[in-house]
Amino acid sequence: MIITFPDGSTREYQDGMTPYEIAESISPRLAKATLSATVDGKNSDAFRPIEGDHELRFNKFEDEDGRWTYRHTASHLLAQAVKRLKPEIKLAIGPAIDNGFYYDFDAPEPFTPEDLAAFEKEMEKIQKEDLALERFELPREEAIKFMEEKGEPYKVELIRDLPEDAVISFYRQGEFTDLCAGPHIKSTGKVKNIKLMSVAGAYWRGSEKNKMLQRIYGTAFEKKADLDAYLTMLEEAKKRDHRKLGKELGLFTLLDEGPGFPFFMPKGMVLKNTLIDYWRRVHKRYGYVEVSTPMILNRKLWETSGHWYHYKENMYTTVIDEEDFAIKPMNCPGGMLVYKQEMHSYRDLPLRVGELGLVHRHELSGALHGLFRVRCFTQDDAHIFMTWDQMKDEIKNVVRLFDEVYSTFGLSYEIELSTMPEDHMGDEKDWQFAEATLAEAVKEMGKDYVINEGDGAFYGPKLDFHIADCLGRTWQCGTIQLDMQLPERFELEYVGADGEKHRPVMIHRVVFGSIERFIGVITEHFAGAFPTWLAPVQVKVLPITDRAAERCKEVQAALEAQGVRTEIDLRNEKIGFKIREAQLQKIPYMLVLGDKEVEQGLVAVRSRKEGDLGTCTLEDFAKKIGEEIATMAR
Repeated sequence: MIITFPDGSTREYQDGMTPYEIAESISPRLAKATLSATVDGKNSDAFRPIEGDHELRFNKFEDEDGRWTYRHTASHLLAQAVKRLKPEIKLAIGPAIDNGFYYDFDAPEPFTPEDLAAFEKEMEKIQKEDLALERFELPREEAIKFMEEKGEPYKVELIRDLPEDAVISFYRQGEFTDLCAGPHIKSTGKVKNIKLMSVAGAYWRGSEKNKMLQRIYGTAFEKKADLDAYLTMLEEAKKRDHRKLGKELGLFTLLDEGPGFPFFMPKGMVLKNTLIDYWRRVHKRYGYVEVSTPMILNRKLWETSGHWYHYKENMYTTVIDEEDFAIKPMNCPGGMLVYKQEMHSYRDLPLRVGELGLVHRHELSGALHGLFRVRCFTQDDAHIFMTWDQMKDEIKNVVRLFDEVYSTFGLSYEIELSTMPEDHMGDEKDWQFAEATLAEAVKEMGKDYVINEGDGAFYGPKLDFHIADCLGRTWQCGTIQLDMQLPERFELEYVGADGEKHRPVMIHRVVFGSIERFIGVITEHFAGAFPTWLAPVQVKVLPITDRAAERCKEVQAALEAQGVRTEIDLRNEKIGFKIREAQLQKIPYMLVLGDKEVEQGLVAVRSRKEGDLGTCTLEDFAKKIGEEIATMAR
């Protein structure tokens, strides 16, 4: 057989060799590092023989497919450990996920921290046993019988749901066998540095109509140093948890009276409005106009847009005057109606229309998570109506805007291009043109991108912007979504240079994605220590003595008159206590005034970043902080 490697080179091997053996023929070191093999584009066991000509790539831990295989095998070690210690427990599923793995179990009693410690210890024992993983296949009925005899009802259900002609594979390691498509690494001995992290509830097959199972999350790394670094990062992430900081800093709260509906406190509203003011300034510079559309619209509109048939389970509906209405889950259909209120000429295009619209979506209660997953949020939408030949320039214009916004917050990003799915609508030639235009626009901007094959929306391809915070965690925020279908559904038109009516094409785009979610992201990114321009309170004025109180009030009034958000602490507390409290509130600057400062007409300045900066005149401090705010310095 002829094997073609990623660099284009080829070698001839005997039929029936395994990728491991091929790797060994190249280098023992390569074979030792190989966890799985990509055979003709598909991740596969490196210990399975192959025949015929193939393209072959060896996957190590630094490769995504290699990590996935490593952690998938770790999930089988977990299942084996649980069955050894608690054989009455029933198995569900156990895949690899980003940064780790999980396994779902049906257990009669809740798992305890002691259980997790025991499972982890047993996994280490299984690792040391160095059990070989063996793959075998069974016909459907034999597979069902095999799992019934093992008393695994969830596995039986999974097999019954597979097609009649499906290849049903299992993996055996010692006394333990699991239904699994694979791939896996060759032995349990290669899975090291395992850590079980937590337990959570999870509905079987993700449906709240099914039984609640217990999900054990874990992770595994090839090198202990990498595991230690990851655990350290998680500890830092806990300190930065926006739910914790949101409460401590008085930004927002989530209450039982409104699950998934955040309450913003006064300081949180300052933060939110500052972000919105910034959004408006940027969009005005980039040529956008702003509109506002109703929160509740009738069923006919949602039928026209397609949401009534394809998204209704996520929508809140009501009846008004015996007619069905829905609270909007997105702003787009209202934006279409705004466009239709007047006939547009080609001279009006591109038309960039922004909307900060409050939308509501019914999310499962188990999926709610702080500000990251809520049931109502402010979507910073914009819809750009354009001609086909304006598409590339408009995409580039949006990328420039995104780049400016994310740079302001010190957030790096990666771009992902999602292409035509199987269930797409519209002409394939239009799709090819749109995908090529997106790709060319990004390249011409000097940006790199990766392709997410077949993951575009049914109505058009898109660019997703995955931003990375200071801990390296990624968040999907910005999207540039081309839409060739909604203008058709709503019969949007413009009059061309030829005097005839034409159909515009449009872009849906968000830069924050959701104001609320973005607040969660930057709260964790900055650990609550927001840049001065963004901080809810920018200056805290602290009198040392009662005699300095009047001067402190004058200082506060002067700074407020300049637009600096200022608070004064007049409590009868020691100055050290006041300073510590201001530091805990992560306020950028403290001005400390005692009798000496009042007498000399100065203020003693303390910086959150740099500590004691000494004394200066109020005018000099006001100039300094004014420049810092104006330049939006980080």
